[in-house]
Amino acid sequence: MDERVSDLFGSGNGHCSGSQAANFKPGNGYGVASKKACVKNNKKSKARFARNFKPSNNTPYLPPEAEEGNIEYKLKLVSPTQYRFEHLATQMKWRLQEGRGEAVYQIGVEDNGMLVGLSEEDMRASLKTLHKLAEKVGADITVLRQREVDYDSDVPRKIAEVLIRKVPDDQQFLDLRVAVLGNVDSGKSTLLGVLTQGELDNGRGRARLNLFRHLHEIQSGRTSSISFEILGFNSKGEVVNYSESRTAEEICESASKMITFIDLAGHHKYLKTTIFGLTSYCPDFAMLVVSANTGIAGTTREHLGLAMALKVPIFIVISKVDLCTRATVERTVRQLERVLKQPGCNKVPMVVSSTDDAVTAAQQFAQSPSITPIFTLSSVSGESLDLLKVFFNIIPPLSNSKEQEELMQQLTEFQVDEIYTVPEVGTVVGGTLYSGICREGDDLVVGPTDSGQFHKLTVGSIQRNRSGCRVLRAGQAATLALGNFDRSLLRKGMVMVSPEMDPTICWMFEAEIVLLFHAKTFHKGFQVTVHIGNVRQTATVEAVYGKEELRTGEKAVVLFKFIKHPEYLKVGAKVLFRQGVTKGIGHVTKLQPIAQYLPSQSEDEET
Repeated sequence: MDERVSDLFGSGNGHCSGSQAANFKPGNGYGVASKKACVKNNKKSKARFARNFKPSNNTPYLPPEAEEGNIEYKLKLVSPTQYRFEHLATQMKWRLQEGRGEAVYQIGVEDNGMLVGLSEEDMRASLKTLHKLAEKVGADITVLRQREVDYDSDVPRKIAEVLIRKVPDDQQFLDLRVAVLGNVDSGKSTLLGVLTQGELDNGRGRARLNLFRHLHEIQSGRTSSISFEILGFNSKGEVVNYSESRTAEEICESASKMITFIDLAGHHKYLKTTIFGLTSYCPDFAMLVVSANTGIAGTTREHLGLAMALKVPIFIVISKVDLCTRATVERTVRQLERVLKQPGCNKVPMVVSSTDDAVTAAQQFAQSPSITPIFTLSSVSGESLDLLKVFFNIIPPLSNSKEQEELMQQLTEFQVDEIYTVPEVGTVVGGTLYSGICREGDDLVVGPTDSGQFHKLTVGSIQRNRSGCRVLRAGQAATLALGNFDRSLLRKGMVMVSPEMDPTICWMFEAEIVLLFHAKTFHKGFQVTVHIGNVRQTATVEAVYGKEELRTGEKAVVLFKFIKHPEYLKVGAKVLFRQGVTKGIGHVTKLQPIAQYLPSQSEDEET
């Protein structure tokens, strides 16, 4: 692991790497806290610090404490008064709310980021107080790590990093979605089987059998469809999976944090399914699985490129380390580091080899998109599997509570990704709630149909992670039962929206694109498959503005026209298109609503 990242304990709230933090001195304006707050904190801290001891020249620092976010610095919490205790409890509630049910406390750290440290006795008393505070607000605490601060003083001084997690109430567990990418036969489904079932693999693929959805997948051992698996963590940070819980409902009841794995296909033949999984299910993170004995092969580079094009933070798992020598594993790690450091990627690889590394990696990864943790593990021997579990346990959500609240204030919009017919239930749709709140019994409209119309429907029951749920909030994935609604009126790519919303339906849209790869030239009349969120449809290039044709690496604004039916789109949405080996990315810049050219279509019909 990079010494610059690991030499400073914690790199706690991840605003900078270790080297930046080590160079930080108060008053240079680095950090998030306001200038006024910093001056105030400095005065307080200097007064307290002077009473304890004189700082040496090598005093290490973290970035100053931010007023927002879920990270709190506390010098010590020894026998607080009742008034102070109530104030601390309110502060803890705020930090938990900011982290959507999770907070990290750095004990023995000044507000300005100075790592002062505490004696053994003070640390014990502080952790005891923290435990009482957590009990009061309905949370549990887990000490992530403790470390001695290197000072010239005789008494050893420690700092501690503590994870505080709220005990879930009314199914409001924190839910993170992780898309699993990688080449065919790299061990994606087997790794998920081991994580979610709690049993190691036998080396011949027993662990993956529970994940397959079709007979041909079991026979060939290759995933061809998108499947979902869940891994829970309770408020104490312990793993909750199918080894102790018999059903998904039991996992949901006892877990306060849930990782939903989206198992995608590795084979090139199923690339369109993999792209659909990445664009429509809005994963928070992507896990790229690379086999130690084959290294970067097949679709590995393509999957890495897709995740980066869609700006999904990515971390890497090197599997099957039990099959090859340490030298082979190291060669694969070096190969990956080389690819990640290339100008196109600009990533900072970080090999995780201890629990301490896993904690640092989780916090750095969520704060800095360029950090890419690399795990080396085996699904057969179980080597380093615990490090990956520690990483999943600590990794915080990307969006804070404020962004979540803002999305929930908007009108309801649910993206339809899957459609099923369930006996005795009727039509069921699966997808993600993009904005607003959805409750059982809500009246919504679904569309657009081939003619651009919307149909009324009523939401029956809601299920999240295979267990019942009364309220669905923005950003959550679920399945909704629609009763006897006609399934033939539905298709993937539709949206269910609030009747008050006036959705923009269009046949044609403009997008600013970059052509990633094309064998010849890209020009008017060319047909490509366009992926925009949950929309997947063939479109024709109607015009390339400012140029006759495009070549690899060139940028332009292009007018596309859907060939089958109109779609619901938004300006700014990411566009990904492909046709054979041709690939391009971009974003929607302008929509041409259906009303603009409906009259011309009707005139055409009359003629």
